[in-house]
Amino acid sequence: MLTGKTPILILKEGTEREKGREAQYNNIRAAMAIADAVRSTLGPKGMDKMLVDSMGDVVITNDGVTILKEIEVEHPAAKMIVEVAKAQDEECGDGTTTAVVLAGELLKNAMDLIEQDIHPSVIAEGYRLASKKACEVLEKVAIEVKPDDDELLKRLAETAMTGKVAEANKEMLAEIAVKAVKAVAEEINGKIKVDLDNIKVEKKQGGSVEDTELINGIILDKERVHPDMPTVVKNAKILLLNAALEVKKTEVDAQIRITDPEQLQKFLDQEEKMIKEMVDKIKNSGANVLICQKGIDDLAQHYLAKAGIFAVRRVKKSDMEKLSRATGASILTDLDEIKPEDLGEAGKVEERKIGEDKMVFITDCKVAKAVSILVRGGTEHVVDEIERGLHDALSVVAVAMEDGKMITGGGSSAIEISMALRDYAATVGGREQLAIEKFADAVEVVPRALATNAGIDPIDILIKLRKEHSEGKKHIGVDVFKGDVGDMKELNVLEPLRVGVQAIKSATEAAIMILRIDDVIAAREVEKKGKGKEEGGEGEEEF
Repeated sequence: MLTGKTPILILKEGTEREKGREAQYNNIRAAMAIADAVRSTLGPKGMDKMLVDSMGDVVITNDGVTILKEIEVEHPAAKMIVEVAKAQDEECGDGTTTAVVLAGELLKNAMDLIEQDIHPSVIAEGYRLASKKACEVLEKVAIEVKPDDDELLKRLAETAMTGKVAEANKEMLAEIAVKAVKAVAEEINGKIKVDLDNIKVEKKQGGSVEDTELINGIILDKERVHPDMPTVVKNAKILLLNAALEVKKTEVDAQIRITDPEQLQKFLDQEEKMIKEMVDKIKNSGANVLICQKGIDDLAQHYLAKAGIFAVRRVKKSDMEKLSRATGASILTDLDEIKPEDLGEAGKVEERKIGEDKMVFITDCKVAKAVSILVRGGTEHVVDEIERGLHDALSVVAVAMEDGKMITGGGSSAIEISMALRDYAATVGGREQLAIEKFADAVEVVPRALATNAGIDPIDILIKLRKEHSEGKKHIGVDVFKGDVGDMKELNVLEPLRVGVQAIKSATEAAIMILRIDDVIAAREVEKKGKGKEEGGEGEEEF
C-alpha cells in the first residue's frame, strides 16, 4: 500500500539544480567576473594580461576577444559573455572589451532592480527599449566618412591601435592598413564591399616593427622545391595546380608482378616517361612558375629544375584562392586542360630569406585584388600582438569604408546616450522606466573605466562630461593623456559607427538572455568506474 511518501525521481542522480533568485544571482556574478577580467584593458592606458595555457604557451595581450578565447571558461553564463566578444569581433573586429564590459554592467544594474522586486521580464523590456533608443542616438551623432578620405581613415586605424603594443608605430601601421583595405575594396551595386580574407597577414619573428611592409601581391611561407631552380623569375606566368605531380596510385588494391629485371626497367622507364610528359605539358603551356596545392615527386622536381621552372608545393587552399585573385590565374585540377588564359601574371616571383627562413614573394601583380602584409618584430609575442593590433586597424577601416559613418570615442558617445536615455525614461513611465535609467547608468561604465585605468578620478570626470554635453558639446570625452576632458573630434579619437551599435546590441541581447534564466539544471559528469583500483596499485583491494 502506498503511503504517499515515495519520492518521485525526475532528474538523474547527481544532477545539480539551482532555482529562482539564487540561479539569477549566480549567473549575473559569473558574467560580472568575466567583465571585470577585461575591464582594466580598456582604453589607451589599459594594461595587458599574460595568459599561460596548460601547455605552458604564453600569450601577452590586451585584446578583449583574445583574452576571453584563451581563458578556459567553465560557467555557462560566463560562456555567453565570451560569445558577445566573439560576435563583436566577427562583425566589427574592434570594440570587444567595450561590449563585454557593458554586458557586465547591465547585469550588475539589473541585480539592483531584482532586489527591488522588479520582474526580470520587465527589466528585459526596458533594456530593449533603451538599446533601440541608444542606437538612434548614435546614428544622430555620427559623422560622415568618405571612402577616399585617407587621412580620416588613418585616424580611425590609429584609434583602434592606441593602447596596444602597436601604438608605438601606429602612424606607419595605419598607413599600411588603409592602403591594404583600399587595394581589396570593391564596388558592388554602388556599395563598397571589403573582404578582409583577401588581405594575407604573414608573421615572421626578427627585425623590428619598422620592417613591417605591405606587399602588392602574395607571400607564401614556403621555399622552392629544388635548389637548381631560379631564385627570381621576372614576368612570371603562373600555373596554379590542385593536383599532385606524381604517378597516380591505383584506387583499388592491386599488385604488379615483375618476373625479370628487364620488366622492372621498363616499369621504371614508363614511370619516368609519365612524369616527364607532365612536366613537358607545364613547360609547353608557357608557365615558368608552378604553385602546387599537393605534392611534387622528386623526379618531377628534377625535370622542373632542368626546365627552369620555379615550383612550390603543398600550398594551402586559402593561399591558392588569394593567388588566383592576385594574379588572375585559374586553379586547375588537370594538366590536359591548360590554356594560355588560365595562367596568371606577376611582375616578379622570388625567394627571399627573411630571418632564418626562406619565403616566396609573388609581387607586382597587375590585377592585385589580394595583398599581403609581412609583420616583423623582435620577439614572437611582439609579432603576435602587432598582428592583433593590425587586425583591429584593418577591420575598422573596412567597416568605415562600407558604412561611411563614424562616431567620436573617449566615452563621448556614451555620455550622449546616457543623457538622451534619462530624458527618454521619463516619457516611457511604468517600471520599465527604472530599467531604462539603469541602462543609462551602465553605458557610463565606458568613460568611468577609461578614467579609472588612467588613474583619474571617475566621478570628477563624469560630472565635467555631463556639464559639457548639457551645453551641446557632443564630442567631449575623456582625454586620458591630460587627465581631463577634451574634444575627441579634434584629438582624432574616432571609431566606426558599427562598432558602437554592435557593442550595444550584442551586450543588451546577452544581458537579457541571462536575466531571463531562473533555473539551472546541470548534469554531473559520470566518474570513471574502477578508478580506485587503478590508483591503489596491483594486489591491493578495498574493503
